[in-house]
Amino acid sequence: MRVAVIGAGIIGITTAYELAMDGHEVTVIERRGAAAEETSFANAGIVAPGYIAPWAAPGMPGKVLGYLFRRHAPVKLSLPLSRQHLAWMWQWLRACELETYLANRSRLQRLAFYSRQRLHLLTAERELEYERSQGYMVLLRSEKDIKLMQPGLQALREAGVAFSQVDADETHKIEPALNPDTPLLGAVYLPDDEAANCRQFALLLKNEAQGMGVNFEFNTTVVQLDRAQPATLFIAGSELPFAFDRVVMCAGLASAELLKPLGLKIPMIAVHGYSITAPIREPLNAPRGALMDERYKVAISRLGNRIRVDGSAEIGGSLEHRRESSISTLYKVLQDWFPGAAQLSSASGSVQIWKGARPMLPDGPPIIGNSGLPGLWLNLGHGSSGWALSCGSARALADLMAGKPPEIDMEGFDMGRLR
Repeated sequence: MRVAVIGAGIIGITTAYELAMDGHEVTVIERRGAAAEETSFANAGIVAPGYIAPWAAPGMPGKVLGYLFRRHAPVKLSLPLSRQHLAWMWQWLRACELETYLANRSRLQRLAFYSRQRLHLLTAERELEYERSQGYMVLLRSEKDIKLMQPGLQALREAGVAFSQVDADETHKIEPALNPDTPLLGAVYLPDDEAANCRQFALLLKNEAQGMGVNFEFNTTVVQLDRAQPATLFIAGSELPFAFDRVVMCAGLASAELLKPLGLKIPMIAVHGYSITAPIREPLNAPRGALMDERYKVAISRLGNRIRVDGSAEIGGSLEHRRESSISTLYKVLQDWFPGAAQLSSASGSVQIWKGARPMLPDGPPIIGNSGLPGLWLNLGHGSSGWALSCGSARALADLMAGKPPEIDMEGFDMGRLR
């Protein structure tokens, strides 16, 4: 079949690859000039399946309210909020009920473990080399942090995830460069988890897909899908429509606007995140693997000869406006744990500051599968976990399109969940 994939982020690239593997004639349409230029560009790169859970969780609304007046809060609101944001927040509140949360957590972790398996398989089969570091550690500064971590530890146990609770001395043995002057009670160490460069992987897999015959159309914007035949696309600057047998929507936030005229209302908003990336000044002062500061919800990743610090969840605002307090939190956490490890001089221009828009659904899991409209398929709404879910989502969608059962249970990933 002739299949169009709209979007060349990590979800679109992996989807195109898997469809090409199944023998389809695939065209990827991307409004940017290159692959992985938006949400996939500079995220933390954490691949920790057992640690993935819905944002909508019991007790989370109270935590968010408590964050509102803290300078270094992990969650922030940018006022005024639109009607779309308020509607999303109402749906999010409803999804915080325990039963809903448990169902969505199970779905996410099922997909995340499968996705990591697929990631490793593709990496080995295609002999892909990209920046990676092994091991993931959650740093606990205080007794309060340890107490708040307990529900997460129980979830790890239930999922069968290998982890260990270590004290401060053992934490420093695993990560010798940690600043001894920053108070630390201990950590949770997950040896099988990792950090890896999402954009590098996407570009490598794009090259593999091109070698299999996938056509990439960059600087090309889809402005509309035909209402009667959604697999027919209208492209900016072209008077004639482009017809395909199937279309897969992987366009992140733009997906909702393209689907709305077709009667598909996807409750998806941007939850903005920030990262800073800088060259390592002294390898002995840098982390060996990936870490998460549990108090500030900030991740620090070792990616080759660079350090990436990623965090913040900002609802509202725009992609263009950078909140300085969010960026300062990243610098603070890096300085707390690894002072002097990175070249942060503004004069050198070596620091890359990035803000990205995560396409977030209110209850957590993405939508993967048939839209219910002729020829239109969906792979969208992965939020902050797109990298960790991408390879599994793509393979599952390709299997569903081929009419065969995916290797994991796909209950709850269809459009019906949102109704």
